Amino acid sequence: MQGGLFRMEPKVLIVDDAAFMRMIIRDVISKNGYQVVAEAENGAEAVDLYSEHVPDLVIMDITMPLMDGIEAVRQIMKNDNSAKIVMCSAMGQQSMVIESIKAGAKDFIVKPFQAERIVEALRKVMER
Repeated sequence: MQGGLFRMEPKVLIVDDAAFMRMIIRDVISKNGYQVVAEAENGAEAVDLYSEHVPDLVIMDITMPLMDGIEAVRQIMKNDNSAKIVMCSAMGQQSMVIESIKAGAKDFIVKPFQAERIVEALRKVMER
């Protein structure tokens, strides 16, 4: 604690059906001052974990089993219209990205990721 001020690390929920993608994202954001509070491998899990942890940010994959990222965004936004969600999409998913932004996502990053782009998107969304 410096000068009596204590800055909390923003809490993040990572949602991706691929464990290695969650690991890459966790690694990048942990090194950049974010705290991963939970990870989900599908949209249904994401909705449950969001209400349990109420993170500051969500990084959400679009294509997942059980419930895709767009539906998960709709559900989360219905429960918390101030949720800050950044979508992850593969190349060529522009129409799905547009759909997720309409559903309430604040930004998106494209796979394969560049670490700087992930951090830049999170900072931009947190500042809003």
